Amino acid sequence: MATSPRTNDLQRILADDAVALGILENAYDPSLVEFYGELGLDFVWIDLEHAGPSPWNGHRIEDLLRAADVGGTELLVRLPEPDPGTIRKALDAGVRNLFVSRIESADEVRRAVEASRFEYDGEPGKRGFASPRASRWGTTDDYAGTEDEEVVLGVTIENPTAVANIAEILAVPELGFVFAGPLDLAVSLGHPGEPTHDEVEEHVEEIREAALKADVPLGGLGFGMDDVNEKANAGYQILNLGSTTGALQSVVRSWLDDYEEA
Repeated sequence: MATSPRTNDLQRILADDAVALGILENAYDPSLVEFYGELGLDFVWIDLEHAGPSPWNGHRIEDLLRAADVGGTELLVRLPEPDPGTIRKALDAGVRNLFVSRIESADEVRRAVEASRFEYDGEPGKRGFASPRASRWGTTDDYAGTEDEEVVLGVTIENPTAVANIAEILAVPELGFVFAGPLDLAVSLGHPGEPTHDEVEEHVEEIREAALKADVPLGGLGFGMDDVNEKANAGYQILNLGSTTGALQSVVRSWLDDYEEA
């Protein structure tokens, strides 16, 4: 008996021109992923570039995905580089929303998106066909016919070369979104640890204006809720509110500050 195709709530939020709110879960814990879903977050960001399990560790990723399904949220998984093999592996494990780092050109972006598709830009895609978790181990009805509609693949814009090529990158067919990365932009511009440096903000604004003009969804980091609200009003559709460790740090420090010694 065939099961119905999987669906992607984040993809629908983007298609409706609405705003998705999420958090970076940097403890990589399935219980926290599930809990964030119960709290009503639209996505939980799992960053496999800077920490966490290997992108090739399918069992760890599957556990995080199951937690997201139970909690009613979407995983947004960042890969360390636009390697087609890694992209295919993550998608087969059941990831629906990916974004890749370390891109500089439209050709790199096109190869990444093409790796996520069975059919791409009117031609055969580069995604391999198998019966992995993404197809519920071969039980999903019309897997090949529906999967391309449910997968969202974006890229991080985090260096001056990518910013210079932003118009060509945004023109890549079926690009799901671009994510402005001020922290890595700050490093590449010679201002590490200064995401609000004038030069960094100029590059981020160039990304924003180009994405809105090209009608490609834009993602970014929120530095406090005033900044989140401002960015939502400025056209951002994917906004990260903070991180697990950041939230814990804020709350625990507030408790300690409010403690009155006897």
